[in-house]
Amino acid sequence: MKIFVAIFSLFAAAPAFTEAKLDEQSGTVNRAASPDNLKVVLLGTGVGPRVNLQQFGASILIEAGGVRLLFDCGRGSTLRLTEIGVPLGSIARLFLTHLHSDHVIQIPDLILTGWVGGGRSTPLEVWGPEGTRDMMQHLLEAFAFDIHMRRDVDEKAPGNGIKVTTHEIKQGIVFDQQGVKVTAFLVDHSPITPAFGYRIDYRGHSVVLSGDTRVSENLVQFARGVDVLVHEVLDADTVRAWFPTNPQVAEAILAKHTTPEQAGDVFARVKPRLAVYSHAPNTESVITQTRKTYAGALEGAEDMLTVEIGDTIEVRHFAR
Repeated sequence: MKIFVAIFSLFAAAPAFTEAKLDEQSGTVNRAASPDNLKVVLLGTGVGPRVNLQQFGASILIEAGGVRLLFDCGRGSTLRLTEIGVPLGSIARLFLTHLHSDHVIQIPDLILTGWVGGGRSTPLEVWGPEGTRDMMQHLLEAFAFDIHMRRDVDEKAPGNGIKVTTHEIKQGIVFDQQGVKVTAFLVDHSPITPAFGYRIDYRGHSVVLSGDTRVSENLVQFARGVDVLVHEVLDADTVRAWFPTNPQVAEAILAKHTTPEQAGDVFARVKPRLAVYSHAPNTESVITQTRKTYAGALEGAEDMLTVEIGDTIEVRHFAR
């Protein structure tokens, strides 16, 4: 098992490849990020509610100093966290881009397993659009029997660890602690409204997560000067192949998202040091189409891809 590392310097056009050391017992990267760096792990990069064993559901982990932030919680996110050696109990802050099922379906596992199996003893804080509070309350109600048994009768797990604190957000700064600032901004995923992207800033480094969106001028404005832009994309041929007898459904899905050529144009306007795809098909066709409008540093959608942002940008590909 190996992890290959690509280093993108601020000026270099071509990456240099070196090798990262692995913890042979866990198979995870045996190296913490520099305390000055911003670390991004694409836990799941898959598209929509369809089951994909190579690309799990949408979820991104951000680490900065001692702060861990989870953005979206799609299918398999708790498995991916465990695979990279992050204890579920250490995840106490969750940010949601919108409430489509493929972005939230693993939340019950994060709540319950992070608590009774992961040792979380403080409330889970959740930031999201209007409707987030009701969703979280109903999830706790759905598991009321299990919560009662494990908290009050059997394991006597700490009561605070199963509590949820919800923040229903609007555009603006939604988190600012320990030098980490998270800014939410509106994107265009209509008719799903509101839907948010996020910008994370830490010690002069930054990453923008688009969430699900068609081309968004607001995103372009908030992403100016960013180091890394993680953007969604949908390939028309891929989506149409999913619905061979129902083209209207395919076109309705495509209308809410960004094509590779459009994404390339966004990258060219924003000029990030590195562009990365997530919530995207992991196909050569997506990269080829993007290259029609964008020639800069680009990574395709890949589960467990790790990007560490500092004076250089280091990209690590997880290989089993």
